[in-house]
Amino acid sequence: MTYLKYAVLAGALTLAATVTSLHQAHAEQCEQESFEEAKYVVCTLEPGKADLRLFWKNADDAPYRTFSSLAEAVRAEGRTLAFAVNAGMYRADFSPMGLYVENARELQRANTTKAESSTGQVPNFYKKPNGVFFLGEASAGILPTSEFLKRRPKARFATQSGPMLVITKKLNPIFIVGSTDRTRRSGVGVCDDGAVRFAISEDGVNFHDFARLFRDHLNCPDALFLDGGRGVGLYNPEMGRNDRSWHGGYGPIFGLVE
Repeated sequence: MTYLKYAVLAGALTLAATVTSLHQAHAEQCEQESFEEAKYVVCTLEPGKADLRLFWKNADDAPYRTFSSLAEAVRAEGRTLAFAVNAGMYRADFSPMGLYVENARELQRANTTKAESSTGQVPNFYKKPNGVFFLGEASAGILPTSEFLKRRPKARFATQSGPMLVITKKLNPIFIVGSTDRTRRSGVGVCDDGAVRFAISEDGVNFHDFARLFRDHLNCPDALFLDGGRGVGLYNPEMGRNDRSWHGGYGPIFGLVE
């Protein structure tokens, strides 16, 4: 075999291996998993290697609202939106309920309001403690809101939601074993291996079981609830998913850009 033919063959094999590796890595981002008879989609990303961002408003200063509109905006920049989920609770105008940091700019201040309820039903965002997911240059973290405000870690992106699901390997003590409050839920965890894992339930689950998914199955010592019911959504073209919110759209959105 001549040197030229050998070089061409070696280059082709390297390219094929690279394409295969990229395809496998992409395919493994989101997987269907089961935990205690409930079905989930779990998406795993590595900070520093994955271009995970937070999105809220487009170039016209209007909320994206749908995964499709965000995908179009990313495509216009010559990139691809590979994955997206709701990034926390939002108001009727699609603005974040609490702290929101995008590209190191604080666009919404932290919400430390204590909700009062005559019926005893405190909205999920205000259940204590709520927390902040934040993403730095090469790592991610989740802290109760009060701790985040004390430490003020440097963050490129941050979103506040609630309640916390898992706090330093302990379940939030407000959760009730066997609760009948079951609905679809979404959340995010920062796990023992440093990976960020998003979980979207396909079945109705209560808070206690959802928190155990992160702690006991996904090995995440810290996890934060993002939203439930009609606010749960997933965008993943490889799985044929482009969910829509029954609230008329989404507020802040996590998006993986490739």
